[in-house]
Amino acid sequence: MNYGATILDAEGLRLNADEKALFRDADPFGFILFGRNIDSAEQIRALCSDFREAVGRDCMITIDQEGGRVQRLRPPLARNWLPPLDHVARAGENAERAMYLRYRLIAAELRDLGIDSNCAPMLDLAGDDTHAFLHNRCYGGAAETVSRLGRAVADGLLAGGVLPVVKHMPGHGRATLDSHHDLPHVAATADMLDVTDFAPFRALNDLPLGMTAHIVLDKIDPRPATVSPVVMQLIRERIGFQGLIMTDDISMKALAGTIAEKTAQAIAAGCDIALVCNQTLKDREAAVHAAGRLTEQAQARAERALAQRQKPAELDIPAVEAELSRLMGGQVYDGQPL
Repeated sequence: MNYGATILDAEGLRLNADEKALFRDADPFGFILFGRNIDSAEQIRALCSDFREAVGRDCMITIDQEGGRVQRLRPPLARNWLPPLDHVARAGENAERAMYLRYRLIAAELRDLGIDSNCAPMLDLAGDDTHAFLHNRCYGGAAETVSRLGRAVADGLLAGGVLPVVKHMPGHGRATLDSHHDLPHVAATADMLDVTDFAPFRALNDLPLGMTAHIVLDKIDPRPATVSPVVMQLIRERIGFQGLIMTDDISMKALAGTIAEKTAQAIAAGCDIALVCNQTLKDREAAVHAAGRLTEQAQARAERALAQRQKPAELDIPAVEAELSRLMGGQVYDGQPL
């Protein structure tokens, strides 16, 4: 039977009986971790085991570990990284190698805890008007630069046995509102977006997993991208992304309706999977029913994505840290020397 067309989360540090029952029946494609799910290394490993035992397979478990403001794991569980844009600026001409090494170390941190996916690279272009919630999470403002650095991030994660999730398709950088709270509108034409915002996603359209943006491209479709069949077709055909596509968190306020309604609209539009976060058990159950099971095409994409998980080679962590320190003038973690 095909996997459930959702990625779900847990309320706390371990699964309760109701969650175990829901996850067993729903068989979601995977799970995502948040700060409330994190206490100690032993606890995280046990929770990851809970997830996998509930569905009876080695499912994907993902997390937001970009560095800077958006990283669920903090010391002593993981290094406290600079925001990506600051990391790139400090590395200068060494940015591509520095980003690879950064995310190779992040992959090692994640794998050690039982986590095998990361919601990165972020391929949105930083502009003068990019909202502050997104700006310093970006890698740069030029499509070629972001494409190159995004590839380095993805390669670092894959080399460490962690599946990258490209975000936010088809490009969130022009948004002047925070989609956690409001619905951003983008006025640029498709032709303009094609050579700017779309370009990094096209350059990395071979990656296994992608995440949508909750934005409206006014010149293309009046519906938010996540629930727009027109934009989803654009991502598949014009951008050429053939990996498994998940929504950004379906509960974000940029989208209107109940959790079940938003989930159903996203799946109908062409998203493979609904990412359902921070909801009650009842709403998670409603989302599971609205999403249903992966289509045959989506199941094939899911299996191709999971097949890209690899056992990482041994990593000489002191050597990698020393090289990264040299590339960045001795300042690597949150502006502090090693």
